Amino acid sequence: MSEGRTTNPTELSNAQLLEAFEMMSLIRRVEEIAGRAYQMQKFSGFCHLYIGQEAVAAGSSLAMEPGDYMISAYREHGQAMSRGISAHAVMAELLGKRTGATGGRGGSMHIFDAEKRFMGGWGIVGGQIPLGAGIGFAIKYRQEKDVCLCYFGDGSIHQGVFHEALNMASIWDLPVVFICENNKYAMGTDMDRINAQKDLTKKAVSYAMDAATVNGQDFFDMYTGVKGAIDRARDQSRPTFLDVRTYRFRGHSMSDPGNYRTKEEVEEEKGRDPILKMRRDLIAMGVATDEELTAIDKKCRKEAKDALAQAEKDPFPDISTLKDFVYV
Repeated sequence: MSEGRTTNPTELSNAQLLEAFEMMSLIRRVEEIAGRAYQMQKFSGFCHLYIGQEAVAAGSSLAMEPGDYMISAYREHGQAMSRGISAHAVMAELLGKRTGATGGRGGSMHIFDAEKRFMGGWGIVGGQIPLGAGIGFAIKYRQEKDVCLCYFGDGSIHQGVFHEALNMASIWDLPVVFICENNKYAMGTDMDRINAQKDLTKKAVSYAMDAATVNGQDFFDMYTGVKGAIDRARDQSRPTFLDVRTYRFRGHSMSDPGNYRTKEEVEEEKGRDPILKMRRDLIAMGVATDEELTAIDKKCRKEAKDALAQAEKDPFPDISTLKDFVYV
């Protein structure tokens, strides 16, 4: 196992680095609790866990300004929390409770908070990509200086809307950062089996936009890569495509046993665990001691446990509100 880095390659303060570590730890602990709650049938439906990809959300969020927008696919619990949606609001939403982020109406795949400019998880594969471009268009139309980060999985890049959205974003100079969370598998299909072009950054060549490959298992690499793309969007109103190399330690969803991967592969990837790497880095840089980081993680474990306990006590939406927000 490699030693941690000894210098901070970013302008982030020690306090911000500890914030990032806590964010990643909280996402991990909430997702572990959510997985156990699902197995205990405390909620049902689809549930896609973010375990293993925490540095992607944390590195992106710390590079953003409060007014920037984020939109994602259905594996969005971690991204939602990275934008300030509480563990309780996420857990209550999973359980369909009135106190959930969307009042118990969205569930696991549709967490949303317009006030925090988290514009939702979306269940249609690739469906959020043109919406991200649309948010970028709105920003430019209103002559604002905000940026939209649009996440999608590697399985989305063969959808037609991916190509249409990137083309329009480049033609219209939209301030959007397109982030492909490339965890190697489109559901259960190895990307090497279905992708004629293995270098995903070349997808952006057709649309004359900047592109880069980023190590999504390293918080510092993730932050630096996204920060550069955000600066380009804000200062030049130009889009960027990022191929973020990451890995999910669990199946595609809770119903996926993951038989298409060997145990050896998963264990090898766990050696690149982004939280363990962040821990090593912070200790090597003198930002915190192992004991201090353990205390932060203990706090996150408690917060995750308390979030589920509170969500279980919370009320379901009242039956009289069944037709609220139904327009047709």
